[in-house]
Amino acid sequence: MNLPPLPQALANWRVLLDALGEPAWLVDARALQVLAVNAEALALLGLAESGVVGQAAAALIATPEDLAYWDEAHAAAGQPGAQGPGALLSDTVLVDAGGRLVQVTRRIRALGPADAAPQAYLVLVHDRSAAQQEADARELLLSELQATLESTADGILVTDLAGRIRAFNRRFAQIWGLPENLLTERQDDAVHDWMRRSVVDPEGYTRRLAQIHEATLLQASERIRLHSGQVVERVTQPQHCRGRPCGRVWSFRDHTDLVSAGQRIEALTSTDALTGLFNRRQMTQAITDALRQARRSAGTLALLVLDLDRFKQINDSLGHVIGDRVLLDCADRLKTCLRQGDVVARMGGDQFALLVHEADSRGAEAAARRVLDAVSHPCSVDGLQFTLTCSVGVAMFPVDGGDAEMLLRHAESAMLRAKQGGRGCFRFHQAHQDADMRQRMRLDHAMRQALASQRFRLHYQPQIDLKTGNVVGAEALIRWRDPELGEVSPGQFIPVAEDTGFIIAIGDWVLEQAVRQAARWRDAGLAMPVSVNVSALQFQQADFIDRVAAVLREHRLAGALLELELTESILVHDADEALARLSQLSQLGVRLAIDDFGTGYSSLAYLKRFPIDRLKIDRSFVKGLPADESDGAIVRAIVQLAQALAMQVIAEGVETEPQRAFLLELGCDEFQGFLYAPALDALSFEERVRPPPQRDRTYPRLRLVVH
Repeated sequence: MNLPPLPQALANWRVLLDALGEPAWLVDARALQVLAVNAEALALLGLAESGVVGQAAAALIATPEDLAYWDEAHAAAGQPGAQGPGALLSDTVLVDAGGRLVQVTRRIRALGPADAAPQAYLVLVHDRSAAQQEADARELLLSELQATLESTADGILVTDLAGRIRAFNRRFAQIWGLPENLLTERQDDAVHDWMRRSVVDPEGYTRRLAQIHEATLLQASERIRLHSGQVVERVTQPQHCRGRPCGRVWSFRDHTDLVSAGQRIEALTSTDALTGLFNRRQMTQAITDALRQARRSAGTLALLVLDLDRFKQINDSLGHVIGDRVLLDCADRLKTCLRQGDVVARMGGDQFALLVHEADSRGAEAAARRVLDAVSHPCSVDGLQFTLTCSVGVAMFPVDGGDAEMLLRHAESAMLRAKQGGRGCFRFHQAHQDADMRQRMRLDHAMRQALASQRFRLHYQPQIDLKTGNVVGAEALIRWRDPELGEVSPGQFIPVAEDTGFIIAIGDWVLEQAVRQAARWRDAGLAMPVSVNVSALQFQQADFIDRVAAVLREHRLAGALLELELTESILVHDADEALARLSQLSQLGVRLAIDDFGTGYSSLAYLKRFPIDRLKIDRSFVKGLPADESDGAIVRAIVQLAQALAMQVIAEGVETEPQRAFLLELGCDEFQGFLYAPALDALSFEERVRPPPQRDRTYPRLRLVVH
């Protein structure tokens, strides 16, 4: 393309293009074609000079704004004297040779005399790509920061050192209930005033803000209660820019639900869920606080612990729903027994406690009687009426203990003694009874160790046929010698074993050992039946029949060679169940006897129904024979009863010849006692009862009775 020669001015402008240092090109005013371009423009456009010079001006930057500008310049070029369009300055984009969009700031100005038509147009371009990238990055960062603020569960407020608001999120406005216009219009003073008026304690709120603002580097956290009922946690930390404090960040979190949950948890940990009374933990604390006050004032306290009598029967027969209603009713009754300042608590299950302030022994007794009277009023639940009773234990401060744990322990032990004393009564703590309890605990521990260490042993006392004088059996008596306690009488440890339930383990051991010994004697030619005393708790075990059958089977001992002795209380406790169990034992061939007959609940009814083979006269009736007429009458009646029912009868504790003669005269079948021999170990017993080798006789039976 042939261009007209450049005037001298154009040559000067070209020099100017090269000196600008930024992309630029010169456009002919008439042809609107590029006349000259500098190296910076060529680098920006990605073109060679030959590809730019001679091109239409609108081809390099072809935005609508540029096209309109060049259209106006073209129109002005066709009119003599027209001055053309004015300057153009704006941000735009151009497309380089590789098709890349380049962000630029483009300026177009006419060149020539001010009062004449322009000779050329200067296009000056500033590459904004790097600046735009930075701006985009800043905008993205700000967007991400704002999104982060909006996505947090906390309300965020950012202020400068003077307290002016610089940033916030919507959660902040929601927590404080701020009208939107206060934030969008940047009414900082109105926002701060709104927050101050929203708190329950505005004066304390203002003082605390002043303290925080004065301490630029202070970090603080506190809870604020609002008039709306909300509890807000406010946390603030200083904000730093380039290592120097430049403001403060405040975060606000709604703790209303958390505080409510904490209050509910505290209530659950301090009160009983069913009755709403204090629980054991809170009662212990109340006792501790009361003791502290009593020490300062030299006062006294009474602690009452009560337990409902036979409450388990209500749960078992009526169900736990009715049981809970009874407990609620009981709690209401106990509240009526309180004086001002007294405390009642449910300690667990059907056990309650009352703390009575400023009470001596007379006041404690009066409180206990109020409790007994209140509980004993008739109950009515769903039309069912019944009467409750309770057992109450009382411990006094300072005589019975100096701390909550000791008072509770002593009151509970006194309550247990009230139950043992017949229920429906109260007992005061007595120190010597606690000593007895500790002795029982030591005995229980030693007894369990004795069984594990095989320190128990069995001795056998011969039983004699009154008519022939032959040995017909043996009562096996359990013996225990402890390394520390020495010889311990069965009268000491058997009651403890029955109370703790350990009698089951002892009874199983005795049954196995006695049957084992009977089997040894049988194998040695001394075949005798074995009788074993059975405790009530052992007899009531679901697998008792299976245990008896198993031990007989293990030692291959016929059921006819085993006799079990039962107390009368076992038989009358649940007669139908007892009859079923005795029938099963009888089917095994086992013989059955009643021990200590006449000392329990003697009844002809069970004697007729149950498969009983023998009656055993207690030693207490034998001791006074033959001089004591009452004892003689009782023994005569027992013998006659046994004869009428076709049962055998044996008397224990026979120590004198007159006693033996009297029993023989009455028709008693057998006896045992020191008159013939004390209890002997197994070997001594065998030597005593085995006949001499030259004699031919039938071996007597062995009856084994375990106490």
